Amino acid sequence: MGWRGFTTSPKTGARYELAQDISSRLSAIPVSHRLIPYIQVHEFEALLFSDPASFVEAYPDRPRAISTVTAIRAQFPSPEHIDDDPLTAPSKRIQGLLPDYQKPVARLLIAQRIGLAKMRSECHHFGDWITRLLALDDPTMAS
Repeated sequence: MGWRGFTTSPKTGARYELAQDISSRLSAIPVSHRLIPYIQVHEFEALLFSDPASFVEAYPDRPRAISTVTAIRAQFPSPEHIDDDPLTAPSKRIQGLLPDYQKPVARLLIAQRIGLAKMRSECHHFGDWITRLLALDDPTMAS
């Protein structure tokens, strides 16, 4: 890719560092002060690992599978770190435990149950972006 900063961004190290580096380079492009880039380093389902107990809402009869979701979450520093390989991505892990997991319906139900506040507190990269968005509406939060 030839877009600004990609070739000079660090290729080794944490994906968050790469995402932050690319985001800051995108922010520096003089397009609009309203451009607040967000490079998501994980798939949406990683956010669902913010509160594994919330899976009960969609799967009340699957306590063993939900316990395994909790155990998976405990293995990583944050839900955002779970997306470490295409074969073990969060949605693949969930579908392996809950074969009837349907992305369009179940993930929205679970996400609503978790709530944005919990996702923000567990997923710092995502949370930082939401904080920047909220600052647009609150001049006292502007950095």
